[in-house]
Amino acid sequence: MADPSSYRPRPGDVPDSPGVYRFRDEHRRVIYVGKAKSLRQRLANYFQDLANLHPRTRTMVTTAASVEWTVVSTEVEALQLEYSWIKEYDPRFNVKYRDDKSYPYLAVTLNEQFPRVQVMRGHKKKGVRYFGPYGHAWAIRDTVDLLLRVFPVRTCSAGVFKNAARTGRPCLLGYIDKCSAPCVGRITPEDHRELAEEFCDFMAGRTGTYLRRLEKQMMEAAEEMEYERAARLRDDIGALKKAMEKNAVVLADATDADLIAVAEDELEAAVQIFHVRGGRVRGQRGWVTDKVEDVTTGALVEHALQQLYGEETGDAVPKEVLVPALPEPVEPVQEWLTGRRGANVSLRIPQRGDKKALMETVQRNAQQSLALHKTRRASDLTTRSRALEEIAEALGLDSAPLRIECYDISHLQGDDVVASMVVFEDGLQRKGEYRRFQIKGFAGQDDVRSMHEVISRRFRRYLAEKERTGEWADGTDGADTDRTGGADTDGTLAGPEVITDSLKDDDGRPRKFAYPPQLVVVDGGQPQVAAAQRALDELGIDDIAVCGLAKRLEEVWVPGEDDPVVLPRTSEGLYLLQRVRDEAHRFAITYQRTKRAKRFRAGPLDDVPGLGETRKQALIKHFGSVKKLRSATIEQIQEVPGIGRKTAETIAVALAQAAPAAPAVNTATGEIIEDEEPGTTGDSSGEPVTAGVPDERRGQET
Repeated sequence: MADPSSYRPRPGDVPDSPGVYRFRDEHRRVIYVGKAKSLRQRLANYFQDLANLHPRTRTMVTTAASVEWTVVSTEVEALQLEYSWIKEYDPRFNVKYRDDKSYPYLAVTLNEQFPRVQVMRGHKKKGVRYFGPYGHAWAIRDTVDLLLRVFPVRTCSAGVFKNAARTGRPCLLGYIDKCSAPCVGRITPEDHRELAEEFCDFMAGRTGTYLRRLEKQMMEAAEEMEYERAARLRDDIGALKKAMEKNAVVLADATDADLIAVAEDELEAAVQIFHVRGGRVRGQRGWVTDKVEDVTTGALVEHALQQLYGEETGDAVPKEVLVPALPEPVEPVQEWLTGRRGANVSLRIPQRGDKKALMETVQRNAQQSLALHKTRRASDLTTRSRALEEIAEALGLDSAPLRIECYDISHLQGDDVVASMVVFEDGLQRKGEYRRFQIKGFAGQDDVRSMHEVISRRFRRYLAEKERTGEWADGTDGADTDRTGGADTDGTLAGPEVITDSLKDDDGRPRKFAYPPQLVVVDGGQPQVAAAQRALDELGIDDIAVCGLAKRLEEVWVPGEDDPVVLPRTSEGLYLLQRVRDEAHRFAITYQRTKRAKRFRAGPLDDVPGLGETRKQALIKHFGSVKKLRSATIEQIQEVPGIGRKTAETIAVALAQAAPAAPAVNTATGEIIEDEEPGTTGDSSGEPVTAGVPDERRGQET
C-alpha cells in the first residue's frame, strides 16, 4: 500500500486549467482516468487526509504510485480525451459498463456494390447503416421478412451470391419475388442501391410519405382497372403497416430520442436505454456496472453517454437525449454530443407528459435488470461459496458460516417498534425460518436496547429447546404461529411464508429456534454489535460470531474492535452481507407498516370477542356509524343479519364499557362532526373508512 504523500505533486506544478489525469500503480499500469475543469483543484482533493476520503477513493490513491496529467484547451476536449484513454487503458477504478448481452442490429451494407440486409453483432463497420439494437435476432428477421415483399433487397451471403451469378440461377427468394435477384442481372446495381436506400428510409421512420405514395399508386391502378397490380400494392401496404405495428407509437410528432434510466445501489448500477425513432421504440439495450468509484447518478449518466455515443456520428446521435439526472457540469457534455451529431442535441430531464411516462417505463426496466443481475449472481454456487469463504476469512472464523441470521429494528419515531430475523443458509434465503418480534421490554426509541432484547429472546429460546430435548433440532410445544403471522408466546411472530415439511417436527408443528447460526449479523454499527455480543455473553453462548454492517460506508464491525473491517469493493462476501442486511430491513419495515396500519384501523368493535370483519362491516352498514350503534337497543342490533341475541348483548356491553372517542373535526371549517365517530366510520357504500391516519411526513421509518 503506497503513501499518497510520496507521489503528491507540488501545488505549483499542477496547472489551473482543464485537463485529463491518470493514476498509475507501481507497475505503471493506469488504474484511474479522470477529467477536470481545474486540474489543480481536482488533484488536491485526492491528496488530503485519508480519513476524509471515501473508502473507494482511499483504496485508489493508496494503490496508485504516481499521477500524471495532460492539459487541454476546453472541457469538451477533456471529455473526448477521457473517453479515449478509458477505452485504451481500461482502468480498474473507472466505471465500466458491460452489456448484459451482445445486442443484434439490422444492418444494410451500403459499402458493397449490391447492398445486403442482414443481422449483425459486435463492433460497427464503416459504410454500414445500422438500425436497432433489437432484443432478439428473430425480431429482426420477422421485420425483414415482411419488408422484403415491398423492398426485395439482397439478403444472401457472398458465397451464395457468387454461386448464383456463376450458374445464372437465383436462389429461392428470387423465385418468390422476395429478392430482386441482382445476382443474375434482373436489376441494375443503381436500381438495387436505390431500393436499399428506400429500405433504409423506411426503417429510419420516414414511413408516411412512402405509404401515401403506394396508396396513390393503388388507387390509380384500380381506376385503370389493373386489379391484379392494385391487389399487389394493397398487400404491400398491409405488409408495411404490419411491420410498423410491431413497434407501437409511444411519442407523438415522430420524435427521435434516446431515453436513459439508471437503477443503482451502493455496489452496482444498471443502465437501460430505449431508442425511439419516428415516435416508435426501435430498440432497447442495457448495461450493468460495478460502482468501483464513488459516483453520483449524474456521473453514471455521463459515463453511459460516453460509451453510447463515443464512436457514433451523424443521425446515430438523436436530436434529444432524456436522462434521469444531468451530468455536472452539463454544458461540455451537451456540446460534445452536438459535435458528434453535427447538429444541436437537447440533453434534459423530462418533466411531464408522454416523455416522462415513457421514462418511468425505462426506469422500471432498469430496476428489473438490476434485480435480475443480482438474482443470477446470487444463484451461482461458485460465487456463493467464494462469498462465504471471504466472510470467514475477514472475520477470522474457523469455517464458512453456512447459516447466517440477520436482525434489524424498525419503528416510526419510537412507535410500533418491531424487529426482524432473516435466515440465509448456504448463501440462499430460507424464508420459512424468518421471524418477527414485537419489542415489549420498554417503550420508546432505543435501537441498541431493542437489539439486546431481540438477541436475548431469540437465543434464550434456542437454549430452552436445547435443554428440553438435548438435541440440536427438535419440536416445540405448539405455541408457534402459522403463515398468518399470529403472536408467539413471547411476542415473536413467524414469517408470512409457508413453512415447508423439512422444517416441521414429527407432529407437524413448525420448528422455532432449534438451529443455531454460525454468524449473527446486525443492521448497524459498533453500538448494535456490542449489544448483540453482550446478549450472547449473558446467556453463556461463545460459539456464535457476531458482526454488524453499517449502511453509510458499508463497513463491517466486529465486537471489541475500534476500527471496522473494510472488505474490498469487489468482494462477493460484502455483496452477500449487503443482501442479507437489505432483506432484514425489508422484512422489518413490511411488518412495521402492517402493525401500524392495524393500529390506526382499530375501533371499538375490534374489542368485541368473536366478532369478525364481515359482521363488523354489516353492523356499520346497517347503523351508519359506531355512535349510532352505541345508542341502539339489543333488539335493534339483532336486526342485523348474522347477529344473534347473545352476540348483540356482547356488543352492547363492549360498547358501553368503551370510552367514546373524541369527536371528528372538519379541519377545513372547524366544524365538529356529530354524526360519526372517528376510527370506524361509514361512507355511502357502507364500507368502513379509516379516520385519523397520520401524515407519513411526520416521521421516518427505520
